[in-house]
Amino acid sequence: MSSVNAARRGLLIILSSPSGAGKSTLAKRLRIWDEQIRFSVSATTRKPRAGEIDGVDYYFHDRTEFEAMIAEDQMLEHAEVFGNLYGSPRGPVEAAITAGQDLLFDIDWQGGQQVRNSALGKHVLSIFILPPSIPELERRLHTRGQDSDEVIESRMRKSRDEISHWPEYDYVLVNDDLDATESKLQTIITAERLRLSQQPDVVETVRRLNKEFEDMQ
Repeated sequence: MSSVNAARRGLLIILSSPSGAGKSTLAKRLRIWDEQIRFSVSATTRKPRAGEIDGVDYYFHDRTEFEAMIAEDQMLEHAEVFGNLYGSPRGPVEAAITAGQDLLFDIDWQGGQQVRNSALGKHVLSIFILPPSIPELERRLHTRGQDSDEVIESRMRKSRDEISHWPEYDYVLVNDDLDATESKLQTIITAERLRLSQQPDVVETVRRLNKEFEDMQ
């Protein structure tokens, strides 16, 4: 299916969860379900890695350029991580909204809070993914075999703070069944695309209907 439709506004989809709750897997499934959903490309001050392309993997800027963009309110959200600045440039996001392009944001709850509080907040759809239990969350982190025990312990400590922000989101889903959770996400996105704020042509349609009423008199 295709989501690009200039007759509606694009959604800014913020999908958050503690590490191991299934956010990355669900994000990949959403893009398979609708290949026109794309990740929002972040900006960064870190140097490009081998094979990374400017404007595809990241927008690469030096620190002076990045700080100027912040000062000029060209960043929807930004943060400093391990000495490098990261953020979401406003221009490409505004262009996507106008074109009816849905963007998926890979940001933490702090970044999500900044985007929701921005001038584009009315286009935000925020969803928090919870694990069915803390033991299951830890089991998943061990099962995927990507991290050392020390890193897993750190992620588990961080997850408590991340989970505490669940009330800030529009929707909260417990990922106890991956297929069922994916289905719920599809339903939510389909419905949210029909929100009045996402349908600019509705005003013109209502005007036309009122004109037709007047013509009948």
